[in-house]
Amino acid sequence: MRTFAFAAILLTLTACTQASQDQLARDAAKQAVRPVLAERFPGVPLEGATDCVIDNASSREILVLAADAVTGPTASTVEVVADIVQRPATIECLVREGAALAIATGMIR
Repeated sequence: MRTFAFAAILLTLTACTQASQDQLARDAAKQAVRPVLAERFPGVPLEGATDCVIDNASSREILVLAADAVTGPTASTVEVVADIVQRPATIECLVREGAALAIATGMIR
């Protein structure tokens, strides 16, 4: 099933321009990342955290996550997201997103 989903994503992407391919893959990958972040990191601002993960993922990781969006998150999805979250650039982004949320909600002045 996962191979079929991956093939379907690739076929869809080949019909688009490079820019739209990238955006479609990123949007699909976000659908797989959000439930993992919500489960593993309750209370984290999902939109910002999801962007941090996607922005720090490799092209291959984005394609894998996009395929997982079709089949639903798996243990592999959790592993890929966990690997990305541990990267220094991702951690810095998550800290920035958390600080921005805290300021916006009045937690930090």
